[in-house]
Amino acid sequence: MTENVTTPLENARERLIVALDVPDAAAALALAEALAPTVGYFKVGLELFGSAGPDFVREMVAREARVFLDLKLHDIPATVARSVDVLGRLGVSLLTVHAAGGPEMLRQAVGAAARCDRPPGVLAVTALTSLDDDDLRAVGISLSPAELVVHRARLAAECGVAGVVSSVHEAAAVRAVVTDDFHIVTPGIRSAGSAVGDQKRVGTPAGAITAGASHLVVGRPIRDAPDPVQAARDLVAEMATALGTTPGTTQGDKS
Repeated sequence: MTENVTTPLENARERLIVALDVPDAAAALALAEALAPTVGYFKVGLELFGSAGPDFVREMVAREARVFLDLKLHDIPATVARSVDVLGRLGVSLLTVHAAGGPEMLRQAVGAAARCDRPPGVLAVTALTSLDDDDLRAVGISLSPAELVVHRARLAAECGVAGVVSSVHEAAAVRAVVTDDFHIVTPGIRSAGSAVGDQKRVGTPAGAITAGASHLVVGRPIRDAPDPVQAARDLVAEMATALGTTPGTTQGDKS
């Protein structure tokens, strides 16, 4: 669902997803409570879901938080469909499957999500931001990261998926082959000069917005900051500046 927002700052807030990559529910709830006025979504990934499980997601939804459940489901189509049915009923706003699962898996995931009372948006993960050309060759893929991401984004769009997860490096190429309302969610976001950690294909908030990203996922730069709230505000301000100068970005996407 898309809602009009009146300022680039509000638009930026709606587009920021903060990764709750912490080891337990207490730490995650404390971080989420502090950041709630500043960000649009909270990502629950494998670490937190493994520790706190579905009950944590239910608690976040009960607090009216929008949850991006990032488990990157990748299995045979029937298993993924059943998993989406269970996870979608937790009330999450977005959830991920892996595009490598193929077209039938993607179609069944979309169908299962549509049957939920509050259908979540299904996002297809294209290629992890920790992978480069050498990594892809090591697992038998001859395409470059950019070629692979665009190929999988086209496939995801054809299968009815709401959007993809890709790095900033491929966002513009993906945006060129999909519709305007197709989500492009970019992890690996770092402000200029920040440490990149184990990420290889990273970019700045402004670079992601300019390239056509709809949402940005930020973890360590906020979580590990001396003042996470101020770090989030600074990122939102950086995004807002880019949104104020980038054509076609006057609306925020609310899923």
